[in-house]
Amino acid sequence: MRDVTDLPAPHRRSFLKYTGALGAAAALSASLAACSSGPQSTNDTGGGKGGEDAALTAVIGYGNDGSWDPTQTASAFSMAANQHIYEGLLDTDPISREPYAALATEVPSDLTGTSWKFTLRSGATFHDGEPVTADDVVFVFDRILDPNTQTLAKGFFESWLEKARRIDASTVELVLKFPFPDGLSRLTLAKIMPRHVFSRPGAWDDAIKGKAVGSGPYRQTAHHPKSNTTFEAFAGYNGPRPPAFKRMNWLTIVDAAPRVAKISGASAGAQIADNIPYANIEQLKKGGMSVQGGAGMNNLFLMFNTRHKPFDDVRVRQALHYAIDTGKMVEVALRGHGKPSSSFLNEGNPAHRAAKTVYAYDPEKAKKLLTAAGVSGLRIDILAVNVSWIVDCLPTIKASWDAIGVETTLSPQETTAVFTKMDQKQDYQVVAAASNPNQFGLDADLIMHYNYGPRNLWMQYARWAGDPVARQLFKDMDRATREPDADRKRAMIQDYVDVVAEQAVLYPVVHNELMTAWDPGNLSGVRAQPYPGINLLQAKWA
Repeated sequence: MRDVTDLPAPHRRSFLKYTGALGAAAALSASLAACSSGPQSTNDTGGGKGGEDAALTAVIGYGNDGSWDPTQTASAFSMAANQHIYEGLLDTDPISREPYAALATEVPSDLTGTSWKFTLRSGATFHDGEPVTADDVVFVFDRILDPNTQTLAKGFFESWLEKARRIDASTVELVLKFPFPDGLSRLTLAKIMPRHVFSRPGAWDDAIKGKAVGSGPYRQTAHHPKSNTTFEAFAGYNGPRPPAFKRMNWLTIVDAAPRVAKISGASAGAQIADNIPYANIEQLKKGGMSVQGGAGMNNLFLMFNTRHKPFDDVRVRQALHYAIDTGKMVEVALRGHGKPSSSFLNEGNPAHRAAKTVYAYDPEKAKKLLTAAGVSGLRIDILAVNVSWIVDCLPTIKASWDAIGVETTLSPQETTAVFTKMDQKQDYQVVAAASNPNQFGLDADLIMHYNYGPRNLWMQYARWAGDPVARQLFKDMDRATREPDADRKRAMIQDYVDVVAEQAVLYPVVHNELMTAWDPGNLSGVRAQPYPGINLLQAKWA
């Protein structure tokens, strides 16, 4: 995942370093000395039957060495963990994404105005025993809205939120620039952090490296980058979703084979794992595991360097999309767990409708578009991330492009290597990678601004922001954000999504399911989510 904020160029390197690319963590060379005494074995004893004193062991298919700062991170591991460690004023259900009162006592009922007032939950304390106050809330929102501090969270709030204001020790007011009902669900992205901890010199660097102190149902007990992170139930938690597990150990196992092995067989060392390869679904089911998928915005996208000819020509970009046999890709690479894209938004999104330009498989149309653009003898090197399911999809792209006379080379690399090249402004032609904005929410305004904006990092990578079509698109997007009428706003979003589809600068090829597996003999209440990670706030021992 990349930045939803309109990130200015000087901050690109620090953002890439700390957030984790595409939901997978970027590498950090330093570990957090205060949280780790060195690597811990992943041979945890938490497998087998659960019980009151048992440790739940989970396997996460993403790195735990990305940023843990809730205002900064796009790391799949740390975002999932932070849902258990921190609270927002409101949080959202992991599946429906409906807001519920977390640190606040209730969800505002009147969304027509520009002021939301929240009373904090009586007795709420941070994991170090200090009380949660309105000053902590203001501290976090001040950081997010600070014009001199660039955070990922800024892009979720700065367009509509004016400020947070302390009324008294347990009451805070959010002042909006204009009525914005969609902002309610975004409040879960502003995790409330203790001012007395994170206002200290160097504390934000500590947060990036793994220091986590919240008010949620679980507190972090150890953090070993590239190995595991451990948690225990917070005895002082008095909120709406109390902890069901006394201890948890989350292992990071990025490689598919050992991840699947960890939850397989009679001697399984874990009870739940995410990011299950499609090829292992039946094997796990036969072994008694529940394996379920979540369909959402997870997608393989192509991004073109519009300053590298001939990719500045929209006809060339369109041709290469029309040429891809997406039906074969879904059947062979995704084993039926996906759909060809009919819009930038997935079909399950409330704002979805088929775009006016749908890239159905049409190699003859692709050839005609290339001819009309005056392009022949095209050679393309696809710079791709080496995420396993993306690698499975690449041969279909190569075969499809080769078939229309485009000589294609595949260059899958580590995710961080791919985006470091773009961060350094190295030349490239086409990038194939994965993205899933659903980990931030469902509203289309958020999703589209995640990828498109005048100073957006993605648009800097695509080198398209200065194009006249892009400049008009960004204006149309901002007007839609401010539109008060819900039906009119949806229509405006759908209209500019048509432009995004037609231009095909950064555009999904397929949307696919993410699979989660767990032992139903051990766990109940698990729900597979359509974005990376797991949420165990409503799970319990079976």
